[in-house]
Amino acid sequence: MNDLERRYLRLIGVFYPAGYRDERGAEIVDTYLALSSPDRRWPSVADVTDVAAGGLRRRLRAVGATEIGAGVRLAATLALVTTTALAGGWAALELNPWTTAWFGFEQHGTSVSPGVAVWAAWLLAAVVHVVAPGRWTRPAIGLALALTVAVVPLAAVVDRSRPPLFVLLAQACLGLVALGVPGRMPLWLRLLPLTGAAAALPAAATAARHAGGATRGYYGWPAGQVLPAAGVALLLVTLLAGVVMAARNDLRGTWALLVLLCPIGTLWLHPLAEVLAVGLYGGGSNADRTTFAAAVIVVTVAPAIIVSAALIVHRRVTVGHVTAGRGSKR
Repeated sequence: MNDLERRYLRLIGVFYPAGYRDERGAEIVDTYLALSSPDRRWPSVADVTDVAAGGLRRRLRAVGATEIGAGVRLAATLALVTTTALAGGWAALELNPWTTAWFGFEQHGTSVSPGVAVWAAWLLAAVVHVVAPGRWTRPAIGLALALTVAVVPLAAVVDRSRPPLFVLLAQACLGLVALGVPGRMPLWLRLLPLTGAAAALPAAATAARHAGGATRGYYGWPAGQVLPAAGVALLLVTLLAGVVMAARNDLRGTWALLVLLCPIGTLWLHPLAEVLAVGLYGGGSNADRTTFAAAVIVVTVAPAIIVSAALIVHRRVTVGHVTAGRGSKR
């Protein structure tokens, strides 16, 4: 057994359920090995994504929630629209010139940080989604995700400012969901992320131009207001889609809402951390690392509990319907 085969087996072991892994694991690995070049030593990013997606589908089938895949695709589309719209706004904020007073003198400049590369990568993903959907969209989103994470140590190495962690975390969480975006979509749907980004660019630039010099950074305005507003908008759109679809006995919107609970929560990290700060330290306290960490735990654990409960209920209802159907046939 060579290194590549061993690494594929580890991937299968991580993502696939035990029963299916024992039955079909070797066959799946052989398929990937047959499609790999002889000199490859590590699974490609596309293969890792494919294994993760296949394992998730198998686990969902095991709990009787196969239709959640359609909900994930809807959630991914909404998440990609949100990420690219935010990226357009943050890019405009980074590139917008500022003017501020310092000891009676006006100073001019720009506050470009390494974060501008992150936002450019997300905008590139929106373009790729339009011109080369499917095969190239996920790698483009993966590149943007990698830059979103890498900008933290990169900014420390070059000793430059960067977007705050709560902004990057919200972008990364939405981006993870966006990886599930379907490849086959009508052109008007593929244009939505790029349209959202294009609309955000002038809006953010106009708002920044009318703001004072002290509020040009991410903290306070605009991140403290834009991210929660984006969370509310994403929640309302998903709820509306869920209600419309549920009226036609279509649960895609419901599953999409469950998938987006964590990303929506990360968009509310800053105000949630401030609420926790008030509860822990009393009125007037600002959010710190402790309250931000507590907020991250809340927006991660609470959606996980809700989704798990929904899957359990769905499985029991499905089993009940199957049992009742068998009883009626008798």
